[in-house]
Amino acid sequence: MSSVEKMPEARRALATPMFADLAGDAQVSFEFFPPKTEKMEETLWESVQTLAPLGPRFVSVTYGAGGTTRERTHATVARIAKETAIPAAAHLTCVEATRAEIDAVANDYWDAGVRHIVALRGDPPTTGAKYATHPGGYENAADLVAGLRKLHPFEISVAAYPECHPDSPDSGHDLDNLKRKMDAGATRAITQFFHEADTFFRFRDAAAAAGIDAEIVPGIMPVMNFASVKRMSAMCNTAVPAWMGHLFEGLDDHPAARQLVAATIAAELSRRLYAGGVRNFHFYTLNRAELSYAICHLLGIRAKPALQEKAA
Repeated sequence: MSSVEKMPEARRALATPMFADLAGDAQVSFEFFPPKTEKMEETLWESVQTLAPLGPRFVSVTYGAGGTTRERTHATVARIAKETAIPAAAHLTCVEATRAEIDAVANDYWDAGVRHIVALRGDPPTTGAKYATHPGGYENAADLVAGLRKLHPFEISVAAYPECHPDSPDSGHDLDNLKRKMDAGATRAITQFFHEADTFFRFRDAAAAAGIDAEIVPGIMPVMNFASVKRMSAMCNTAVPAWMGHLFEGLDDHPAARQLVAATIAAELSRRLYAGGVRNFHFYTLNRAELSYAICHLLGIRAKPALQEKAA
């Protein structure tokens, strides 16, 4: 054995490329936010058309704090359902609305052909304010899931927090809340973004130990802007490892280089999750397709010719 071969890191670096032999058996879904301007709408639809040929399980569209993007969310989801072959999922929250109002929105989605809801408690409309149940509204996400189950046979996704929701006193309380959502009839949980694979694996094990046997899909956010992700991570109680800051250091004025580093980090995270048995991934696209498309390609997911023709 040569001196280089004796070094563990060198052996890993010289081994077969980490993405070379993936079976292409992974499945993906994508999250978008509703556009605020015509230019943003154009960017969104370019992204949808780029990612559609990959055959995603579904694409979801977010809901602003306090329901501030309710109409735009509905319009975007309805258009995806009408104009593409991709199953569309709409975010729905408990904030600033009565049960009757939320039920009406859910019924409108069903009438528009939408069969999948991402059911969330939601955040208060005022940043930093404490959440309070709206008078006559659904109390929380578990209550919302139960309500949706009474309306239509929706597919329902809910949120999970590998590093504990900021409003939860501890991880045990947080897992209890997730179990209530699953017991109320949720189909799967999609996690908040995180930055290291071990974070997801520890959470998956803890959820199983708590009796949660439903699918838990890791949510992955490619880092477009490190400063922004640091702010978002702080708000979401998500730890940012020191090594990540080091990798982005000095790239503020080099957007192309920053994007390459972002793709590398997110792809490596996805590959480590894949090595740990994960086969379903949810990407927070921020309405940009390039990084998510590249990561999917590395995971062995290729555009399907028939879907490519439909997206053209």
